[in-house]
Amino acid sequence: MNRSSSLSRFSLVLLGMCFLTLGFFTSCKSNKVTKDDPVFTVISTAKSYRGTPYKYGGTTRAGMDCSALVYHSYYSVGVTMPRISADQANMGKKVSPRDLQQGDVLFFATSKKKNRVTHAGIVTEVHKGDVRFIHASTSLGVTEDFLSNRYWNKAFLFGRRILE
Repeated sequence: MNRSSSLSRFSLVLLGMCFLTLGFFTSCKSNKVTKDDPVFTVISTAKSYRGTPYKYGGTTRAGMDCSALVYHSYYSVGVTMPRISADQANMGKKVSPRDLQQGDVLFFATSKKKNRVTHAGIVTEVHKGDVRFIHASTSLGVTEDFLSNRYWNKAFLFGRRILE
């Protein structure tokens, strides 16, 4: 076997390995959403309300509560959610905390009744298990927090996936 045939065989093997590697990485599902994904629209809509003051029962930029934020965000992609967080908690499918993804809705018990849904938010980012979500806080209005925050972690009940 001459040197040029060994070199071309090596080049072919190397090229084949590159294509296999590239194929593997491009077939892996990304946790990031793209602009054409409805989840992107849900999150973008929710984020457009940042800074909106909290108002119990409010549904506009002048003031809104947590369930209105979820309602409007999902309505932007044609999904009609109930207007009360306890009713929203029956939509979609339950998701374990370790499987949470962008766009999932988080439900919390923020009152003395520890198992009753009283608050909701939308997952905006998941990075190495750290979950960031947007919600309408009674003190800060529409804002983002981390599920790892002691208060939110203690109040967390479950997550639900509305969009597949």
